[in-house]
Amino acid sequence: MAAPTTASPTGQSFPDKLRSLAPGLALCFGIAIIAITLRNMTGVAALNAVVVALILGVGLGAVIGRPASLKPGIGYAVRPILRAAIVLLGLQLTLGMLWALGPGALVLALVVVAATLPFTIWLGRVMGVDPGLSMLIGTGTAICGASAIVAANQVVRGREEDVTYSLAVITLCGTVALVVFPYLGELLGLSARVYGLWAGAAIHEVVQAVGAAAAGGEEASQSGTVMKLARVFLLAPAILALGWWVARRQHADAAKVKAPVPWFAFGFLALVALGSTGLVPQFAVDASRFLVPLMLAASVAALGLQTDLRALHARGAAPLLLGIASTLFITTLALLGVLLIG
Repeated sequence: MAAPTTASPTGQSFPDKLRSLAPGLALCFGIAIIAITLRNMTGVAALNAVVVALILGVGLGAVIGRPASLKPGIGYAVRPILRAAIVLLGLQLTLGMLWALGPGALVLALVVVAATLPFTIWLGRVMGVDPGLSMLIGTGTAICGASAIVAANQVVRGREEDVTYSLAVITLCGTVALVVFPYLGELLGLSARVYGLWAGAAIHEVVQAVGAAAAGGEEASQSGTVMKLARVFLLAPAILALGWWVARRQHADAAKVKAPVPWFAFGFLALVALGSTGLVPQFAVDASRFLVPLMLAASVAALGLQTDLRALHARGAAPLLLGIASTLFITTLALLGVLLIG
């Protein structure tokens, strides 16, 4: 008698499910590997592997379209793979990193995130930018660029074009900041520690913030890196808040709203707590440092493959102007904050 075949909730057996996912996943991870290789070969801080994967995905999608054989795997990369990457990111952070900043810097990290995100949403409404796109731009500016955008979209549920546009805007603004901040720090006469805190509190991507801070020397590099990681810690609370806000916006009766629960955000926090105990072996942390960029790049490649360039063009220049305004806001707020805490 033949052994029973295990079936998935959709009615497919596990081998059939795996076969349906394989082509799309192979393409997405292939793009991710190429993107990471290009990033490592150049060594340019402004060249983010996630952005390279997005560009490759958009370009390839425009050429090959959306074959039915690729859709299951691409869809899997956009959601389950991405959520797993965000959870694994928690292994790279510990509560001790936050403690090292001191209370003043911790408050500043909280303030810049808590102020920049609602400011961007409000300004986007004034400028006529789609609320979902405004939320993605605001999250990317306030927290950690591309990773925050793709994580936030799990609750915002924006279109692929929204994610693509917001990634492009955040990358552009962050790259400009990477180049300009060292000159501004010197012009303003900031000490190494204050300059590092400013870069960490204001610049979008981790690699951009660390790169800009490093231009100020070792002390600036250390303070900037830890400050930036403090903002990354706020990713999960921000996603939870966005989920609640989206639910309220979609219902007329706020009292009956049940916010969507992004369980991956709780997984992120759980791994932060676990990593803080010192019980996680170093090889697991090292594995997460290898897997997270690969999985994020694969997820963004999938988004790129699904992006319609005509719909992207139809968005116009308003979201770009919103991203610039949001960047100027967080830059100014962070500068005032670091001058206050010294």
